[in-house]
Amino acid sequence: MPLEAHRYQRDLIREARFTWGMAAPIAAFAAQVHQESGWRPGARSRYAAGLAQFTPDTAQWIAGLDPELAANQPLDPRWALRALVRYDRRLWERVTGADGCERMAKTLAAYNGGPGHITREERAAHAAGADPARWFGHVERHCLRARWACAENRAYPRRILTGLQPLYLSWGPGVDCNGIA
Repeated sequence: MPLEAHRYQRDLIREARFTWGMAAPIAAFAAQVHQESGWRPGARSRYAAGLAQFTPDTAQWIAGLDPELAANQPLDPRWALRALVRYDRRLWERVTGADGCERMAKTLAAYNGGPGHITREERAAHAAGADPARWFGHVERHCLRARWACAENRAYPRRILTGLQPLYLSWGPGVDCNGIA
């Protein structure tokens, strides 16, 4: 766990509980920030910036949804954590899942690659006889994007939920993904 993570621990926990309640999957959110930026508030990629790595279009869209985020400040750590938790909640409410792990995996995949892609890929999975309510081994196998985008998007939920989330379980609950390899 990067040392910078501890600097933002309280803010993340507060935002997560405010938006998701006391059972918020805090460890999953912390793992997501770890994956996105390594807890570096000034992190920049080719397309995005900040702790939560929002693209300019997504940051603007989120700012228009929530008066508390109207400032559109993706490089501000508190703004980024609040926006990440609230955007994840919105995505969570949009997707379905066979259980909490499957649903969070779809939420994360939607965060990484866009919710419209997940909806189309659920339909493709269903058409192929796979279970559209399950991510692992089902929807994840029906990517309809460029090969590089599929590789990145499919690795994203697995790395967060099975690789990084265990590092943050001392912060609060995560999403139970036991049995996912």
